[in-house]
Amino acid sequence: MYGTVPSGWLLVALCAAAGVYCLLRTRSVVEEQRRTAGDEAFMGFGMAAMAVPTAVLAPPRWAWLAYAAVFGVAALRALLAARTSPPHLHHLVGALAMVYMAAVMAAAPAAHGGHGPSGVPLVTGALLLYFTAYVLWAGVRLIPVAAVAGGAPSAGTMGWSDRPEVARACRLSMGIAMLAMLLAL
Repeated sequence: MYGTVPSGWLLVALCAAAGVYCLLRTRSVVEEQRRTAGDEAFMGFGMAAMAVPTAVLAPPRWAWLAYAAVFGVAALRALLAARTSPPHLHHLVGALAMVYMAAVMAAAPAAHGGHGPSGVPLVTGALLLYFTAYVLWAGVRLIPVAAVAGGAPSAGTMGWSDRPEVARACRLSMGIAMLAMLLAL
């Protein structure tokens, strides 16, 4: 993706860390955690790969086309899963956003002066609105109910990879990363 090199590497690190955490969640004893963890890990690693600054590594056109194809398959999978599990609708939007960004990068001529392609303004704007709303919603969900009510949350016997608030923070960080990638487009 286009953007400054330091911010690109920070985005790579954030997405890769989210991918690793989501991969660890696939081994959770909590079924809700396992159900979406694999898809989220795939998205985190895919976002990390696409966020590598082009000033460091400029993938050839075929690589962007490959990203578009892989995320197209992920979008189809999310569409099928969304019929029975509403959280997969967000995965569908995320996968389609990745397809869109990869297609824009594949169609763009080599950038000059650090300015990359902008894509279709209406589509980019709609995706920016969606992910902004998602980030705000996910951020509000991080506020513990017990903190609002004045009580202290109980950790119980859950391991750190089973904690729903950590999974929510992971989703929030990937939403913020998606916003950054769309803005850098």
